[in-house]
Amino acid sequence: MDILSKLDRVVTSGDYHDFLTLVKGARNGAVYGAKVRFSHALVTALLFRRGSLKRKLQMVVSATKEHAINLGTFVFIYKAILLALSKATKTPGSNKGSNAFIAGLLGGYYVFGRGGKSGVNQQIVLYVFSRVILGIAKGLVKRNSLNRFLPTNATPDAVWCLFASTCWGLVMYMFATEDDILQPSLRGSMVYLYRDSDSWDGLKTLLWHNM
Repeated sequence: MDILSKLDRVVTSGDYHDFLTLVKGARNGAVYGAKVRFSHALVTALLFRRGSLKRKLQMVVSATKEHAINLGTFVFIYKAILLALSKATKTPGSNKGSNAFIAGLLGGYYVFGRGGKSGVNQQIVLYVFSRVILGIAKGLVKRNSLNRFLPTNATPDAVWCLFASTCWGLVMYMFATEDDILQPSLRGSMVYLYRDSDSWDGLKTLLWHNM
């Protein structure tokens, strides 16, 4: 039996399923982030940025790399915390929403809050924020049924960290408990990142399967 066949048997055995969901989640995050950012950055650089073609391409590569790494890292952290919380409580389904919020909050703080207000990070968080607001509105309408929490002495960086982490906590909570209130394109991408990464039928679909 060759090495690929042996690896195929390992990844399909189920023995390492929890760990491999983290691997595939990080991979899906990196792939998705690269796809989304590359086309956006390329068009923006060619149409609106000044400088040489080489400089423009460097900006595209840099933005694509940052988006891919940040999203891949967030997916890995989110799924790892979710797994840890599930094992700690030993009741995977009972705390689904609160666990998703905590995992999203901590992942959002580490990757997008503590990671700084770069252009890429701001665009990602603001995109998520707009979908969170829309989701909240839809949720209120759905229930036929809106508090502010900012200390007066909060610094801009503290406010940004709170904003970034809360956005990710809320969107992960919504996705885990009531994903039909999320904007369809966001929901579709989240299904790919967090649910599709829970299953595979071999080494190829674990590492190289495309969207």
